Amino acid sequence: MSPRVANVTVMVVFLIPGFWLNASSWDRVVASMREEGLEPVALTLPGMASLDEDRGGIGLRDHVDAVIAQVDLAEGEVVLVGHSAGGAVAHAVADARPDRVARVVYVDSMPLGEGRCVNDELPVVDDEIPLPDWSVFGPEDLVDLDDRLRDDFRRVAVPVPVAVATDPQELHDPRRYDVAITVITCEFTSDQLKAWIAESHPWMAELAAMKNVDYVDLPTGHWPQFTRSEELARVLGEILGATSSH
Repeated sequence: MSPRVANVTVMVVFLIPGFWLNASSWDRVVASMREEGLEPVALTLPGMASLDEDRGGIGLRDHVDAVIAQVDLAEGEVVLVGHSAGGAVAHAVADARPDRVARVVYVDSMPLGEGRCVNDELPVVDDEIPLPDWSVFGPEDLVDLDDRLRDDFRRVAVPVPVAVATDPQELHDPRRYDVAITVITCEFTSDQLKAWIAESHPWMAELAAMKNVDYVDLPTGHWPQFTRSEELARVLGEILGATSSH
């Protein structure tokens, strides 16, 4: 085992899924990371274990609090990896536990600012948001997501409680801005994000306020854990090695 990997293993790495997904969505990434000697912990958020689970009354804060509970059980510092909406959860956890989070990695995601919601435009059915038709997504989302992957995704997709998508983000501690972050850009490039920051785009305000930001470009669609799982695992390993050496 290399010194880099040996150092990484002292830090607990939590993988937080985005909408419609649970811990199983990280399976191929986890397998590749374990081949490097890493032991990430993939999480399933409340209401997202299966189609049969009760999702009534679950909101964004329930997802945040579930991850906070995992952080509180862990020893030492942790790294949070949040895909898509999981990035909003990770940012709120870093806000709640800035002294415990060594780094947040946003996988095709970014920090969600105070009072903003994840997405209030997705189609709602009976207080839930099922995985919509692929036509709802832009072509940049669907790059490399071939028919087989789309079928696999739809087969395991779990509806999202509507309040998880529409509840306002709650943030309280400005020390969150001191937490190191890495943004893995997929459907957009890091240069595009930097340009939007320079243009003071409202959605970029929280990212612009972060003090220690790295970018890694991983060109693909919005679900790299499916379309580029081995590459994503490699990038995460490199990020974790750099984090553990600081």
